[in-house]
Amino acid sequence: MTSAESDSSATVRIAIGSDHAGYELKQHLVELLEGLNYAVDNQGTNSTESVDYPEICAGVGRTVRDGRADFGIVLGGSGQGEQLAANKVRGVRAALCNCLYTARMAREHNNANVLSMGARVVGEGLAEEIVQTFLATDFEGGRHARRVDQLTQLESDF
Repeated sequence: MTSAESDSSATVRIAIGSDHAGYELKQHLVELLEGLNYAVDNQGTNSTESVDYPEICAGVGRTVRDGRADFGIVLGGSGQGEQLAANKVRGVRAALCNCLYTARMAREHNNANVLSMGARVVGEGLAEEIVQTFLATDFEGGRHARRVDQLTQLESDF
């Protein structure tokens, strides 16, 4: 049983947000996560009506940074802009993951705390697998911790 399927997931808090292109996938993932007993903070958008994503995705990032969520998920058409917006928040390490390998590596090597996906790139089934892989994968630490520390230092250098 993965950590995504265990009873202990009830204490894991997930902030999630999307633009209009990611709305339907977001709604699907909210149902999945709630069904797996995660605490979900749905930060919008609330329809397929066109909306700008930067503030929504930065809001997910701020929720993670401030400790009100353990992880974040941001969704859009490609996931690119959503990842960029989340990464503008100090302390966020948002990773664009449209396959299982990048989801696992984002956690193992980069200690990513926000997952970004493109709803026009992945289908619901693959998105479910990516989310569960991301949430079930632990940070490996070791040499990767040194590199994550260097990334954190860059935030204060510029």
